[in-house]
Amino acid sequence: MSKVIYTKNAPDAIGPYSQAVVTGNLLFTSGQIAINPATGNVEAATIEEQTEQVCKNIGALLAQAGASFGNVVKTTCFLADMGDFAVFNAVYGKYFVSKPARSCVAVKTLPKNVLCEVEVIAELG
Repeated sequence: MSKVIYTKNAPDAIGPYSQAVVTGNLLFTSGQIAINPATGNVEAATIEEQTEQVCKNIGALLAQAGASFGNVVKTTCFLADMGDFAVFNAVYGKYFVSKPARSCVAVKTLPKNVLCEVEVIAELG
């Protein structure tokens, strides 16, 4: 049976989905974008600022589930512009020091016209 994970320290879902779900010993997060959970708005403008906010949002979900970035086994990253790849990696690398498996693709448009989105799978326990 799945368990829904919710925290006020990450943005509320902007659609009919959960922030994250635990099934068995795995945590699956929904894609996180650069929404400031305190305001519900995208305030960050640059790829660096947006990636920082995305990672903070992921960190809040991981913490709520009793995990940390070290528990992450897979990430899927979406960039609005592959030209941001190196800068995105520089910020991403500060958080995902355990170097989980990863996919990173460029997409045409992301929700709220943000520059990046990241979802993770983490092993709990």
